[in-house]
Amino acid sequence: MKPNVYIDGKEGTTGLQIYDRLSGREDINLLLIDDDKRKDLTERKKYLNGADIVFLCLPDGAAVEAVGLIDNPNTRVIDASTAHRTAAGWVYGFPELLAGQRQRIKFAKRVANPGCHATGFLSIVAPLVAMDILPKDYPVTCFSLTGYSGGGKKMIAEYEGEGKVEELYSPRIYGTNLKHKHLPEMQALSGLKYPPVFSPIVDDYYKGMATGIQLHNTLLKGKPTAQDICELLGRYYEDQTMCGWPPGGARAACWRPTPSPGTTTWRSPSPAPGSRP
Repeated sequence: MKPNVYIDGKEGTTGLQIYDRLSGREDINLLLIDDDKRKDLTERKKYLNGADIVFLCLPDGAAVEAVGLIDNPNTRVIDASTAHRTAAGWVYGFPELLAGQRQRIKFAKRVANPGCHATGFLSIVAPLVAMDILPKDYPVTCFSLTGYSGGGKKMIAEYEGEGKVEELYSPRIYGTNLKHKHLPEMQALSGLKYPPVFSPIVDDYYKGMATGIQLHNTLLKGKPTAQDICELLGRYYEDQTMCGWPPGGARAACWRPTPSPGTTTWRSPSPAPGSRP
């Protein structure tokens, strides 16, 4: 029997992408609510409880409200908002991150989708902490460049609409109050004692992300070189098809589009042998 899948918030940027990827599949039943009923709580509750799998593509408050409408114990929820990423009873949806995470996700009733900046950050920091190379009290700094699509329909309209203001043609630092919404998950899932100093930047391109962590090897266990760290991370992710870590050769990071719309395979920059961070 085909599972029933419902996307709550299908009309948003994230919801539309999920719908586009699922709509052509023949192994699921995609439940579609009438447009004029999308904000009707009674109708939404019927769909939320009638689905085997629910994707929540909503603002944080609305996502919490939607979970509160679900009383079917068999409904599994994947939440794309930040609302539940560090919440009790929810599993963080990054299967490659830590040992056993894929199995935890597989059997979870509640899965929180990782944040975009947090994904890049955690892919480097969490393994280094787990391998006891990066001390938990290390003062981590993070730089992360992103396109504007992550800001949703409003930001997309600002960048692509008529009357685009001059400042949008240049990179813009934000989150300078050090209260970025991804910080709680960046700290909690990495195992760090303190949140990182995080400098996110949005730039004038649609999507794509480059995230970097700056490390002083004199403060790391064993004083590994940058090459050592890349090799360690390469071994950590060697059996993971969605994470690539090429060995050797100083070169820039790049994005390689894959056939699945909107997805990419990440390739990390690798330092020359013997170089230091």
